[in-house]
Amino acid sequence: MNIADRRNAAKSKKTKKSDTATAEWSANKILLRVFVLVTCLKVLLIPVYRSTDFEVHRNWLAITHSLPIQEWYVHAKYQWTLDYPPLFAWFEYFLSHAAKLIDPEMLKVDSQNYASSGTIFFQRGSVIFMDLLFAYGVREIGKVFCTSFDSYAVFVILSLCNMGLLVVDHIHFQYNGFLLGILLLAIANVSKINNQISILQGTLWFALLLNLKHIYLYVAPAFVIWLLKSYCINSGHFFNRLIMLTGIVFTTLVISFGPFVSQLPQVLSRLFPFKRGLVHAYWAANAWALYIGLDKGASMILKRLGWIEITKSAVMTGGLVQEQNLTVLPTPTPFVTIVFTLISILPALYSLFVEKTCDKNPKQFVRCLVLCALSSFMFGWHVHEKAILTAIIPLCVLAVTNKDDARIFLILSSAGHSALLPLLHPNNLTPLKILMLLTYMVACFLALSRKFKQRLLYYHEHLYVVTLPLLTIYETMLHKLIFNDRLPFLPLAVTSIYCAIGVTYCWLLYYYMFLRCNDSIIDQRKKKE
Repeated sequence: MNIADRRNAAKSKKTKKSDTATAEWSANKILLRVFVLVTCLKVLLIPVYRSTDFEVHRNWLAITHSLPIQEWYVHAKYQWTLDYPPLFAWFEYFLSHAAKLIDPEMLKVDSQNYASSGTIFFQRGSVIFMDLLFAYGVREIGKVFCTSFDSYAVFVILSLCNMGLLVVDHIHFQYNGFLLGILLLAIANVSKINNQISILQGTLWFALLLNLKHIYLYVAPAFVIWLLKSYCINSGHFFNRLIMLTGIVFTTLVISFGPFVSQLPQVLSRLFPFKRGLVHAYWAANAWALYIGLDKGASMILKRLGWIEITKSAVMTGGLVQEQNLTVLPTPTPFVTIVFTLISILPALYSLFVEKTCDKNPKQFVRCLVLCALSSFMFGWHVHEKAILTAIIPLCVLAVTNKDDARIFLILSSAGHSALLPLLHPNNLTPLKILMLLTYMVACFLALSRKFKQRLLYYHEHLYVVTLPLLTIYETMLHKLIFNDRLPFLPLAVTSIYCAIGVTYCWLLYYYMFLRCNDSIIDQRKKKE
């Protein structure tokens, strides 16, 4: 190579580095702008309605700050007992030291329903601040899966502006954003199949996540199969790598639960409260909503025929968290729901493990994870309606890269987010609920349709989605006009059942797409052979 060629090669290399730096700066700039804008919206939402979860987390601040560690999981003087894993208790503990600077009164265990302006601004502000971790997770997973700036920009907007998180975290009040950010970081790192350090970091992130909120056990099987196949089996160093992964998980578990060994039975009973009943006070939009709805319909028909007598006027429709029995159909037990959940995730796990090309395709791992999240949402015991976000948020990154994933995302996010809106029950929030739902739905449809330059939904799917806002109108306005004060639970039941139809449809269709994708890969390989 002569001097001129060397100069041209060096110049070309320098130009590529410059282009990469420019592209990265543009990506960071769009992330920063969207984050600032959505943060401004979150600040505007500070004074609006807040649920009892606001008092729950204030009470946890008080418990971890005012009581000795030996009493954190034993204290039960008031109903808002600590029922998250130990790392979240430590999170509340460290947060309480900042809260002390704002208003020490909020840290008194006996200050029940305390909500000074300082307390409100601090707790709301802590959720907003912790969303930095969600933004970081969006940034990292976007870098792994988005192959163009347009895809990345759409993903950033749809993720950071996710209306489900706005409803659940910044109005209703919880800390789902930073937890989902850790999930995205774990997915992003373990998806870098040629980077051992990143995979170990991803394992650590997920181990931390499990010890912050145990609901993510639902997607743990997908992580186990993916890491076992892509990182351990195919490496030629199976036992060494398996020991490293196990060591990370075990060490995190010991650090998290170690100080609470004496309270372990109490901790476990709080984490897995099987006495709370099959469904939450407001049914999640899953298979059990359809099942209870079928039981209710059958019982009404049989009662009119005079074949049965119903002594209780409301079965699983009283808005109470408790064990109740169905009238006609068999009442599922916790064991039955566990069996159904395991059976429903096994085909996805088997496909991910057996198919040879899956360990080189991180998208199949994410699809398997989404199916695990959906399956557990569909059949789990006492599932909360907000658990649907565990499927919607990871699916969003695939939605900007593949039209089939985008199709599922449009239906699932529309149905899942519609099912969250009854959480905001005050009537003065009706315009806000409808505006948020319509804005996010329209933004998703326009962005993804423009991205793939085609209509993504079939006619019947489109018809289902556009009718979802009518549920909120019926629940908040029409029901009272038609029935006055009668059948108070009917609008919630109708919302849950109708949204459950969409979620079930997405689960079945996505399963079919996932398994068909693997079959098509196998067929193509056979033809080549």
